[in-house]
Formats: sequence, C-alpha cells, structure tokens
Amino acid sequence: MALQIENLGQLDRKMTLEIPRADLAKARAARLAKVGKTMKMAGFRPGKVPQKIVEQQYGMQVDFEVQFDKASELFFELSKKEGILLAGQPRLEPKSEIGADPIVFEAFFEVLPEVKIGDLSKAAVSRYTTAIGDAEIDRALDVLRKQQVHYHPRGVASDHGDGGSNLAAQSGDQITIDFVGKIDGVEFAGGKADGFEFVLGEGRMLPEFEAAALGLKNGESKTFPLKFPDDYHGKDVAGKTAEFTITVKQVNWPHMPEVNDAFALSLGVTEGVAKMRSEVRENLEREVKRRTTALLKNEVMDQLEKLCELDVPKSLIASEQERLVEMARQDLMQRGIPNAKDAPIPGEMFAEQAQKRVRLGLILSDLVKQQNLVATPDQIKAEIEEQASTYEDPKEVVRWFYSDPRRLKDVESVVLEANVIQYVSGLGTITDKAVSFEELSKLN
Repeated sequence: MALQIENLGQLDRKMTLEIPRADLAKARAARLAKVGKTMKMAGFRPGKVPQKIVEQQYGMQVDFEVQFDKASELFFELSKKEGILLAGQPRLEPKSEIGADPIVFEAFFEVLPEVKIGDLSKAAVSRYTTAIGDAEIDRALDVLRKQQVHYHPRGVASDHGDGGSNLAAQSGDQITIDFVGKIDGVEFAGGKADGFEFVLGEGRMLPEFEAAALGLKNGESKTFPLKFPDDYHGKDVAGKTAEFTITVKQVNWPHMPEVNDAFALSLGVTEGVAKMRSEVRENLEREVKRRTTALLKNEVMDQLEKLCELDVPKSLIASEQERLVEMARQDLMQRGIPNAKDAPIPGEMFAEQAQKRVRLGLILSDLVKQQNLVATPDQIKAEIEEQASTYEDPKEVVRWFYSDPRRLKDVESVVLEANVIQYVSGLGTITDKAVSFEELSKLN
C-alpha cells in the first residue's frame, strides 16, 4: 500500500510504503527453511540443524532480506500501476521499529523528465558536399605508394636507378648518422647515438637538426647549435642550447612503386589500374558519406540541445559516468597499460560528456515517440546490406548481424539517428557547403 508520493524537487520523489507483517510470513518461512538445508553446526548433520537454532542465528538477517525484497517488489508494482516513468533504481530506507506492524519503507527515486521539444523550424544546419575527382584519387594513390616506399643508397646502381648525380641528403631521403651533443662542453644523457636512422622531412627530429643534415654526403660532418624548446619533453635540457656534431654514415633515396598493374596487384586488385582507381573512388566516396553524415548529425544534435528543454535525472548521469569510466578502463587494458584494471579514473572527468549524452538520449527518445520515427525492418535491412557490401562475403556479414539481437539493436540505433536527422533537417534551414576532401577531413 502506498500511503503517499511526495514531490521533493523537479524530478525527485518519495514514496512511502506499508507492508503488513503477515504478508511476509510465507516468504520468511521459505527462506529460513532454505538456509536450514545448508547450515552447518557441530553435532548436527548438514541440513539437520533444529529450526529454532536456525531462527536464532539467521532470523534477523532473513527479516531484513525479505522486507527489502517485498518493499522493492511493492514499489515497482505501485509505480507501474500509477504510471510512473522511473529514471533509475529507487533507494529504499526502512523507517519502522523492529517488530513493528505494518513495516514502513520510504523509497527515494527520480522520474523521467518532461521533454519540451522546441520550434524545430528554427534549426539551422550545414550540409557538406565533396566531389571526388581524379586529383583526389591520385592523392590517395600517392599515400598508398608511400606506404610501399623502399630505399636505395644514393649513387649506387639498382633495378630502380641510382637516385641521380646529386649524392647529398635531400628531403625525403633516409639517412643514417652518428651524433653527439654537448651543453657547456659536457655530453648529456640522451645526446649521443651511433647508427641513428631517420627520414628527412618527416618531422621526427627538431627543425635545426634536420636543417643541418640536409645537403651532407656520406662521411661528411657538421657542428651546429640547437636550442631545445622550453616545453621539450626532456626536462634536463628544455630551454638550453646544445652544440651537436653529426656525421653522415649513409644516404638512401626513396623509391615509390609506379602506378601500374603490378602496383594494383600488390593491393589485391587483379583487374589492373582502372579497377584499382575505381575501387579507390568508391572508398573515398564512402568516406565522404561517413564524414558528411557525421558532421550533419553533430549539427542536428547541437540544434536539438539548443531548442529543447528538460531536466536531466542525476541518477542517469551517474550511471552514464560509470559506463564511460568502464569504457575508458577497457580501452587502457586493450592498449596494454600496466595496472589499468585498478587505475583510478574519476567519474567527474566524464560529467559534462555524460550529461550531454543523457540529455540527447532523452530528447531523441521523446522525439522518436512523438513523430513515430522508429526504425522499420526494411530500413534496418538496408543499413545492414550497405555495411555488408564492403566485405568479400556480404551474405555472411548479413547473417552475422541477424544472428545477434545486440548487433541488430546497434543497427537500429543508427537508423533511428538517421530518421531524426532527416526529420529535423526537413523542418529547419539547411545551408549546403561544398568543400574539398582535404578540408572535409579537417572538419570536426
């Protein structure tokens, strides 16, 4: 029996519960009998301890358990009957004296908020478009070529030539050097190495170091000053000026494969260059679609946050913080970070992110219900088939999705978001913005 439901704040509520002691008798007796079957005591066989002794030892514990179980059961029963939309689990507190009848509990809980969907015609979003042409395909192929780069000694004949008559180190060359650095004439830790190898122009070394190495040939040396940045990771030398001497031991020039059928074959494309370019185009267009969809989604979500009003349940934020902490811990463990399982990760660092995620989740849920934006089976099927089309055996991938309800739920979420994006975009103002592929890749 619920005596009353009190409003303690915007979303906080308190329900007072009364439980007649007689309603617990059957459950109490059953639980004591279960305890007695496994109870061990000197002088008695297992399960043969007299019920009076079981009562003396475990009676209060069993009372506590059955009272809380009954209070929880009654709370959810009454919440359903009253149509209360719970935001999380209740906190139950016993309020009656030992032996009192009826037994009184107070249940503290939060309810889901009312979501006020604003005027979505005021939503203003940008929709990015990017055309993929030969230039974008060529740049993508250059990246693939660089991934297969290999090096030859300058001036030494090979199947790919000798690198030209200029034997000096050039940008893009791979060089091997010995170096030693001194501060006030004294060598310092980490300032010396033999046979050190790096590629000029990759930015791995400090700019002064690379500039000094440019133009040197095998066997040549150079001494130069180098001032370490004030924020340099090596605290002992940060902000100080060292004198380095480098000696070049080897200069290798880079050779990248030609864009031909052999190169296509090395990428697993057996039909030649034209097919390779076609597949690169498809991949780039797929990436464009992924990025432009993500950008539009972010803008729509920002507009929904701006135009909708609601109070966010603290319990849901706390649960989301815990989930984000666990995700961060799993990420650390997967990356092999020592003691990641026990690493202290404060939930406060995820407070803002958790609040935003919960807020958006409530807005989306309400909007989907109001406008019937549910994901249809046909939409889910189309999304799965599109994702599967990028694999060698699409039918097997489709089967994999449909074999697990959790995977289907993930796809359903993607479709729901797409439905919301389409709905909000259709009501608001869309500004189309054409950007290059490079510009698109830099947008967040």
